[in-house]
Amino acid sequence: MIRPIASFSRLALATVAAGLLAPVSLASAEPDAVALFAEHCATCHAASRLGGTGPALIPQTLGRMRGPVLETVIANGRPATQMPAFADTLDTGEIAALAAYLRTPLAEVPSWSAEDIAASREMVEDYTPAPAPVFTADPMNVTLVVETGDHHVSVLDGDTFEVLDRFATPFAVHGGPKFTPDGRYVFIMSRDGFVQKYDVWSLQEVGRVRAGLNSRNIAMSHDGKWLAVANYLPMTVTILSTADLSVAKVIDVVARDGTASRVSAVYQAPQRKSFILALKDAPEIWEIATDPGAGPYYDGFVHSHEAGMKEALGAEEGLFARRRIAISEPLDDFFFTPDYTNLIGASREGDRGVVVNLIVGREIAELALPGMPHLGSGITWMSGGRRVMATPHLKEGKLSVIDIDNWETVKSIKTEGPGFFLRSHENSPYVWADVFFGPNKDAMHIIDKESLEIVKTLRPQKGATVAHTEFTRDGRYALVSVWEDDGAVIVFDARTLEEVRRLPMRKPSGKYNVWNKISFSDGTSH
Repeated sequence: MIRPIASFSRLALATVAAGLLAPVSLASAEPDAVALFAEHCATCHAASRLGGTGPALIPQTLGRMRGPVLETVIANGRPATQMPAFADTLDTGEIAALAAYLRTPLAEVPSWSAEDIAASREMVEDYTPAPAPVFTADPMNVTLVVETGDHHVSVLDGDTFEVLDRFATPFAVHGGPKFTPDGRYVFIMSRDGFVQKYDVWSLQEVGRVRAGLNSRNIAMSHDGKWLAVANYLPMTVTILSTADLSVAKVIDVVARDGTASRVSAVYQAPQRKSFILALKDAPEIWEIATDPGAGPYYDGFVHSHEAGMKEALGAEEGLFARRRIAISEPLDDFFFTPDYTNLIGASREGDRGVVVNLIVGREIAELALPGMPHLGSGITWMSGGRRVMATPHLKEGKLSVIDIDNWETVKSIKTEGPGFFLRSHENSPYVWADVFFGPNKDAMHIIDKESLEIVKTLRPQKGATVAHTEFTRDGRYALVSVWEDDGAVIVFDARTLEEVRRLPMRKPSGKYNVWNKISFSDGTSH
């Protein structure tokens, strides 16, 4: 017998009702993050999440922007940027869903080909190169200050400390600007792989191009013709022409055993006329020639029967020829001796350093460097008639000072906490060492080069992060960052250690003096 609908049991009706209401309830509990992204984010960040006018929004590029930090940015926006606040548009559940979606890896690893790079290239139409500097300041004593608080760079006169220009940069500048050998042009790179060219003489942007999707740093060739870009995503090194930002070559980074690898960093080796690459996922160092007469370099077995006769595997020669150097394990961070003969790399565990001789292409020494040395900020100077290097440690409050002739540790200098940067100058008797991490982040240690003792500790702003020193061309003044959003660059007399001037800045990070960088000034990290 067929029952009329009215005869349905209450249990059945409840089941039907629950079934009808369930989708609505689920929709309320789990907002459609994909639809939210398409509606609110894709216009600036692209439907692919790989970035457009805004940065890429994928785990590889979000860096430390995790959890609540990411949700806060979505809700409140970013001051002094085009990123709006969505707190009045989206509820907390929708914001949380969006944040979770952005932290989800892409289904497929995206590619970024030479054609993609070329298509992203934009040159400034009204740029006109000046025949001489448009300012009266010494162009060799100009200092660039990267202001991460609102993604700008301030151009300072190194004598008067007046701001000559302030220009917008790509989002999240990283790795340090690089100057052409004459100091005329500077190139600035962002985490999202954008490379910007700026004319220091003309105080004008020249253009920009996207060389990768997630990039680490850049390096200038010895002759100023080529710029290398180290990429995490895709796993490539991109070489650009400095003249017009066109693509010279894109090199897939694949180890000898077939392992694809990210590039931790790329560096200039001027005396060797080459770029040096750190491979993050394979036990190799690469040297890429910037000399048309380089090589040949052999990837495999070589057998010579007589002079001029060779049987070999995988030979490369000429411009951009690659040389592989096998090492025992991947090295994440590099330091070079001043003649670029030896490379010192940090082990992945961060408990030791390895010395690799670039001439013979093999490891020649091991250094005891526990506490995760930050070798990229290492510097050298003369002390007691010998050349020493020093490095801060990211996990220990100390500096290690090492004799680079015998690789013995000269001294371990105890500091008030782990530091990040070291700086000095050939005309200064002191090394400046910050305490970047921990409760004493407002300290700047002043260390005597000869005694290797801390002679003074500056605390220019209580409770603020005080970091990264740069000197003027003659070493007379030291510029120090108050690394806060409402921060400043403080100018100190490098001899008396007295404060001379304070320049308000938006979270100033690195500072880069033209002369110190192009001359490889003693005490400057390269």
